[in-house]
Amino acid sequence: MKVVLAFEVHQPRRIKRDFFWSDLMGTHPKTPLLDFYFDRESDREIFLRASKKAYTPTNDILLDLIDRQKSDPRGLRVAFGISGLFLEQCEEYDPDLLESFRQLVKTGRVEIMEETYYHSLASLYDDMEEFDEQIQQHRKKVKELLNFEPRFFENTELIYNDQIVNHVSSLGYSGIFAEGAERILGWRSPNYVYLPKGNPNIKVLFRNYRLSDDVAFRFSARWWTEWPLTADKYADWLSRTSGQYVGLFMDYETFGEHQWPETGIHDFLRSLPYEVLKHENLRFATPSEVVKEEDPVDEITVPPNSTTSWADIERDTSCWLGNAMQWAYFRSLQKIGRELKGYNGPEEEVWRYFQESDIPYYMYTYGGGPGEVHNYFSPYPSPYDAAVTGLSALWDLEQKIRQTLRVADHPFVFTLGGNPVGQMAYTLEGMISVLDKVPEQSLREHMKNGDLSRWIRDELGLSEAAARLESIDPKSLYPREELRSALEAILKS
Repeated sequence: MKVVLAFEVHQPRRIKRDFFWSDLMGTHPKTPLLDFYFDRESDREIFLRASKKAYTPTNDILLDLIDRQKSDPRGLRVAFGISGLFLEQCEEYDPDLLESFRQLVKTGRVEIMEETYYHSLASLYDDMEEFDEQIQQHRKKVKELLNFEPRFFENTELIYNDQIVNHVSSLGYSGIFAEGAERILGWRSPNYVYLPKGNPNIKVLFRNYRLSDDVAFRFSARWWTEWPLTADKYADWLSRTSGQYVGLFMDYETFGEHQWPETGIHDFLRSLPYEVLKHENLRFATPSEVVKEEDPVDEITVPPNSTTSWADIERDTSCWLGNAMQWAYFRSLQKIGRELKGYNGPEEEVWRYFQESDIPYYMYTYGGGPGEVHNYFSPYPSPYDAAVTGLSALWDLEQKIRQTLRVADHPFVFTLGGNPVGQMAYTLEGMISVLDKVPEQSLREHMKNGDLSRWIRDELGLSEAAARLESIDPKSLYPREELRSALEAILKS
């Protein structure tokens, strides 16, 4: 039995709590846009506190354990999913912590998993273009700072469905983590390797949420019948677990922040690898080692309308998209993204910070245990304050974009025979960026009908450009590239 010990490492950027109430909406920023919207001082304070209590001491423990067990082929191995936001805050606030992560990677026993740079919900957008952009950005950052090229994928909060896994497979990753929810697995165990239905090119590993949450949530719970949880007891549970591997995946803040040092959580971690190796049927492994060495036992399917995650007891997407405020935020994000297509100014970078899954997470309105968890992480007095703050800041960004770009109220939707072909544009920049993706017959149809020139005149108010487009005879430009180049030259001018 392989023991996969994996950690999510993430710290968000937080929108200023008084953004709306300080009448910042509609004002001209006197600072860089990121500083205008986000509370950098609060981010720094929280990051350094978590580093002192959790990240730095836990890294030191893992480095020592790996060094002590380096001669044992069964010895400790660890996987991290580190968001790009965390890495850039490491650079800015705590370079020594970043260096300790480098030292962990250099041991050869630590795997860095791929994820979205901004810990976002981009995998749930209408198209995967932004998802791909963030993956590439994350990949570049991990290579630059940690000299590691990820091969295994771990989506934000383990968000997973058939569409996502098939797309991740097309990008060349060998495996992906998902939540071991019973509504998907049914009678099957999360401790085996699976394939997505109809796709033999990527393997799926599942988190064993019961054993993971025993540490992450119940370790210091005195009401729990198994309290206190000791390393030897936990290792014994692992040894009696059947399957190919056991996926233990939890937030890295578990060790010192969520479970305070006074609970004994660091002592537990120090002892666990030694207790695990006392059982001959156990050994540590990284996710990539598991997918390389173990054969899948079955296929699994998760339709988009049954998307899973590790969030809350529902283990779905309702923690981010469970009420109208969250949906308004989510839809506004996508609309602004379409308006920004083809534009590479500072507004686009800031828009990506607004994609953090943490922002709609703070808008969660349901009570009970999940509500307490959401409130614990939120910097705002209530989910309604979080919604007012998030939506006002996002809408302010959109107005600033409209002051910079000429944005149409109604997008141009490319069609062929009246059917959309999957491309649209709100701006000239966006139109230029999608021209090479639009089928030739769609371009010719719109040129013949005068749709392009009419949209540019009526929606963007550019009469001269519209007249120049009308002067093009699409019948005289037979090669597709010649037609596209002629359109692009007019739009760029």
